[in-house]
Order: sequence, then C-alpha cells, then structure tokens
Amino acid sequence: MEKVIENFLAYVKIDTESSEESTSTPSTMKQHDLAGILAEQLRKMGAEEITYDREHCYVYATVPASAGHEKAPVIGFIAHMDTSPAVTGAGVKPRIIENYDGQDIVLNQEKHIIMRTADFPELSSYTGKRLIVTDGTTLLGADDKAGVAEIMAMAEYLLTHEEATHGKIRIGFTPDEEVGAGADHFDVSLFGADYAYTVDGGRLGELEYENFNAAGAKVKIHGRSVHPGDSKDKMRNALLMAQEFQSMLPVSENPMYTCGYEGFYHLDSLNGTVEEASAEYIIRDHDKEKFERKKEMFLRIGGFLNEKYGEGTFEIDLKDSYYNMKEVIEQHIHLIEHAKEAMEELGIEPVVVPIRGGTDGARLSFMGLPCPNLCTGGQNFHGRFEYACADEMEKIVTLLVKIAGKYAG
Repeated sequence: MEKVIENFLAYVKIDTESSEESTSTPSTMKQHDLAGILAEQLRKMGAEEITYDREHCYVYATVPASAGHEKAPVIGFIAHMDTSPAVTGAGVKPRIIENYDGQDIVLNQEKHIIMRTADFPELSSYTGKRLIVTDGTTLLGADDKAGVAEIMAMAEYLLTHEEATHGKIRIGFTPDEEVGAGADHFDVSLFGADYAYTVDGGRLGELEYENFNAAGAKVKIHGRSVHPGDSKDKMRNALLMAQEFQSMLPVSENPMYTCGYEGFYHLDSLNGTVEEASAEYIIRDHDKEKFERKKEMFLRIGGFLNEKYGEGTFEIDLKDSYYNMKEVIEQHIHLIEHAKEAMEELGIEPVVVPIRGGTDGARLSFMGLPCPNLCTGGQNFHGRFEYACADEMEKIVTLLVKIAGKYAG
C-alpha cells in the first residue's frame, strides 16, 4: 500500500491527455505510454490473465482468488488512464505539501498562481494532511490516475498477503473516458466480472450510483457576410444568431447556477465568423423525463430560429451519450451496501451523492456490468487547481481491499 503515492507521482508525469477531435480509439496514442507501464508492472507483481489490447489501449488483469474462495463472485475494479483535454496534462510537476496549514497555497510564485481558500473553502478541512498539487500550469491528473494508482496498490497488496481473503479480482484500465469513449471497446465478456466498481470519484467517503443522463449537441449556424458599410437588410451575422440561440435557453439551467440533482445546458465552445459559426453543447439531467424535455426545448429553439431566419440556417446534431445507471444498480443494491459497510468498518463516513457527470461505469452498467463509483481522494478535477490528499489515497487502498473481502463470503 505504501507504493500508492510513489506510483501516483510517476503516473501523473506521463501525458495521457485524450482528444475530443479524434475519431480513433485511443484518441491519442500517448495513452499507450501509461498502458504499457501498467501491463508490465502487473506482470512483475505476479498478476495473471494480463491482456493489453494494443489496438484500443485497454489493460485487463486478474488477481486470483485466495484459497477456498474460488467460487465467490468475480469483482472488478476499473479506472481510466486518460486526462481531460480541458487543461494540458503535459509537463505535470506534482508537489507534496506536508502537514498542510489550511491557508492559501502558492502553486507558482513566479506566475503568481495561488489556490485560495476563499475560492475553494473545502481546503480548510484538509488541515494537517498531505496534499499533492501542481505548479499551477497544468492539471494534476488525479482524475483518474489516483484511481489507477489505488487499484494497482490494492492488487499488489492482495498478491503479497495470503491472509487476505477475496474471490477472483479483475482489473481494468480504460482510455478516453474524458471524451466519452472509455467504454466503446471495453470487452465485458473478456473482463468476466459479475460486478465492478469504477474508482473515479472525489473525496474520501463518496459513493455514487446515480449519474446524469447525458447528450451532446453540435450547432452549426449559417450566416451571410456583407461589407459592414453596405449591410443593412442584407447581413446575417452567424455569431449574433448563435448568441440569440443561447439567450433563449433558461438562464438558471446553467452549470454555474446548479448543483445536486439539478440539470443544465452547457455551452462548451463557440467559434466562428459572420459567415458561419459553430457551437457545442452538453445537456444533462438526472431525471429522464426532464432530460427528454431539455432536448425537446433545445430542438424547438433551433426550429423557431429556422422559421425566423430561413430553413437550414441552424443545423443541430444532437446525440445521447449515456444514461443514469441508478435503474441498473438498484437491482444489485448489495454493491452499495457492501461499500458502505466497508467504509464504516474503516471509520469512513459514507457520503452517497449523485455524480454531476458520468463515468465508464454508467455505460458499463447498461452493457451488463453493474458498476457504481468509488472515491479517489482527488478534488477540483479538470483544472490547474486540481489536488489530491495523499492520506485519503492510502485509506482508499485499504477500502478497496476491504470491499474485495466482502465478496469472499
């Protein structure tokens, strides 16, 4: 277990940023840099049935059941290797803050990048603990290399401690979760687990089995460019029409103003000129009916503006991405009960919260592998102020071992 931090610090230095622009799997070949290392480390620690899918960049392995527990359910633990393209993952320089004092953290003196407690008030709850931060110019990659490191540490512990009781454990590392493609080529049959957990959540104690229903939309707006000096009644400014589209969405249903179970429309990018503009949106809601209504409103707005400006002015390509796994997990609620019991036995307070996002587990649950989500000890994912608590990461390794033991019977 002591290797979890050492491995994590090594993993985050490997650039595995995925790409939303790519149509291949993996979306970036550099994800293989970490996959190859993990496969070799698993081999050296004595894991079995190691499969490295070199075409699609998946790594699978087995920790065999302890003696007498070969007939126990097969449990999987899954994490993703890629990091978000929202902020660069190249040149990560992790730093451990020992005995954190609860004050503002200067990430980069030269560039005056400071993580302030006024902006991130939860920092004060980590007083006295060890925090792992960046130099403020990159993300950290705790999402989800903390999960990767914790699963690897769990595997090594189980392989070197014969007294630990557990059934067969399957391990899976995936690419491209951050761009919504992590489960695209996941081989559920080859993986062969009865149930699984993704290790891709936040602070210690978080346990998640409800996630957003999700859709993505690409909006193309066709304008008409005319010289500004002679444009009256002729010009149609695509950028202003894109702005008009956005203004017709409910102002309060925006990520900046929502939390908990509240859904939203999120304008993720807007590019263009007077002649043509494009916008990309994500649409989210935990409630299926509200989710469907959000999509209907989005399309109605496009239809209304096409009536106003002419058919074909707005082109909308809207596709569902994934669905709320709650309906699957509730049929296998022992996954939540065992995780909560394990936490409580370790003195961890379970915090069952809805995921304001998605995980590979959401899609895997609908592919026949029920898969709720466990904590990693990370915070502020997808940004320069991302950090992880080393003490929590070590505790989570113990939690994974404890959960594995719950299924030994």
